[in-house]
Amino acid sequence: MSDELWPPGEGLVGDSVCDGGDLDCGSGLLLIIRDAMAPLAAGGVLEVRSREGSVWIDLPAWCRMVGHATLGAEKHDGGATSYFIRKHGAKDDELSRDLEQARNFEWTVRVRALDGMLARAYARNHSFEIGQPASFDTEDKAASAVEHLLASLAACLAVGMRWRATRKGIEVFELEVSLKARSDNILVFLGIEDEGHPGLSQVSGRLFIDADADEDVLDELWQETLSGSPVAQSLLRGVPLEIQRRSH
Repeated sequence: MSDELWPPGEGLVGDSVCDGGDLDCGSGLLLIIRDAMAPLAAGGVLEVRSREGSVWIDLPAWCRMVGHATLGAEKHDGGATSYFIRKHGAKDDELSRDLEQARNFEWTVRVRALDGMLARAYARNHSFEIGQPASFDTEDKAASAVEHLLASLAACLAVGMRWRATRKGIEVFELEVSLKARSDNILVFLGIEDEGHPGLSQVSGRLFIDADADEDVLDELWQETLSGSPVAQSLLRGVPLEIQRRSH
C-alpha cells in the first residue's frame, strides 16, 4: 500500500470516532461514516477506525468525490488503522480552487527510445518500458504500444466501474475487463502496403463482474462508467494531434 494516499496521522484527534471493524467501503463502511459525519459541524474531524486493508485505498477516492479532506492515518498494533477525515464546508474556497485545478490539469509524459526496439516512458514519478508500436512475437521483452493503449482503456473502465459501485455501497467480489482489437491494415505500419491505415478499426470486449447488485443496476453503472471514462471518450471523440518535430 502506498503511503502517499495518507500522510502520517500521529497526534491527530477526532471530534468524533466511528469503528468500521472489518467492513470495506463497498459493504457498509461508507454508510457508517455518513451517519457519524452527519452531526459534525463543517470542518469537524472524524476518526474512522478500521481493520480492513482496502480502506486505505478506497476511502480517499470517496472523500475526494464528496469533498471531505483526508488529514492523515495512524496504524496501530493489532492491524487496526485510524483514518482522520475533515468534514467539507469549512474550506469551500480551497475545494473550489482544487476543482478548478483539476479541470485545467494537463497530463504529461516523456518517452526515450532505447536499444532493441524498446522505449521507456516517464509519467509523474513512474516509469515503465514499452515495446514496438505493434508486434506479434510472444518473446518480446515488453508489451507493444497498442497493447498499452488497450490496457489503459481496460484499466480505466475496470477501476471506474469498481469506484462507482463502491459509491453506491455495492460490494464487488470479482471484476475483469477483457478487450480485443484489430488494425485496419497493420501492413501500412510495416511499410509493405499503402492502402488503409495502421490504426485500430474496432475495439470490442466484455465486462465480467460478480457483485451484490441487480443486473439493471450494474448495467446503469456500466453505462455511467463508459460515459465517464477519460480514455474511452478520448478514443470515441478522436482527439486532435499536434506533435511537432524538434531538433536538439
